[in-house]
Amino acid sequence: MVRQLLAIFAICLLAMGAKAEDTALKRLETGDQTRDWQAVGRLDIDGKGFCTGALIREDLVLTAAHCLYDPATGEAVDLSKVEFLAGWREGRASAYRWVRRAIIHPEYEYSKELQADRVRNDIAILELNHPIRKSGVSPFPTAERPRKGEEIGLVSYGRSRSEAPSLQEICDVLARQQGVLVMSCDVDFGSSGAPVFSFVNGQPQVVSVVSAMANINGKKVSLGAQLDEPLALMLHTLDTRDRLENRANVSLFSKGEQRDIGAKFATPDVE
Repeated sequence: MVRQLLAIFAICLLAMGAKAEDTALKRLETGDQTRDWQAVGRLDIDGKGFCTGALIREDLVLTAAHCLYDPATGEAVDLSKVEFLAGWREGRASAYRWVRRAIIHPEYEYSKELQADRVRNDIAILELNHPIRKSGVSPFPTAERPRKGEEIGLVSYGRSRSEAPSLQEICDVLARQQGVLVMSCDVDFGSSGAPVFSFVNGQPQVVSVVSAMANINGKKVSLGAQLDEPLALMLHTLDTRDRLENRANVSLFSKGEQRDIGAKFATPDVE
């Protein structure tokens, strides 16, 4: 399945002409550099690894679903040991919050293979134990999926750059296939869940989250889930939590609760 998926992407890439040069990752080291990105944070997972996440509401963090599973066992991690460090830089964060509960995409399945279903459904929302209401830490709005060829940007943490976020101001949407975005953005282990931004209206808007990295015909690419309807469904589920027990095929688990959903672990981009 993974070969079939990458073959489809390869055809899309070969059909595209060259576009503007991508900008390199820029480490955000000073307060001035990080001012607009305080709502992006490092997601520490039980001291065993980390992902990247971003505030989309004062108490909600958007990230990748596979970040919430233990790579050794394939089971859901203990949310009481997951902490969001907003604006983490050089040993300090603008805000520290533990995760109270999480909801994952209703059709997400844990898998070892890089299947299209795994990537396009690789979305999770984390509800924090307390909202972050702090000057300078403003949740990002979300927007519809970007068009093929549209310039996007990325803020992420990663291997060898875990102590400060990095910004890539310009990368491209190379293709959209089977609900998956293929992007030229530079990602590494730890970048999972990183917000992908569109700047169409002059304001950063989250349009995807990083799910995986791949190599297609010698070209390093990143793969991301498109938000659109899945995010709307998940937010609706959270907003109508009292009726959650009557909804089928929605995975919601609370602090300290673990579920084995019977699926194998997909090789993660978790550092």
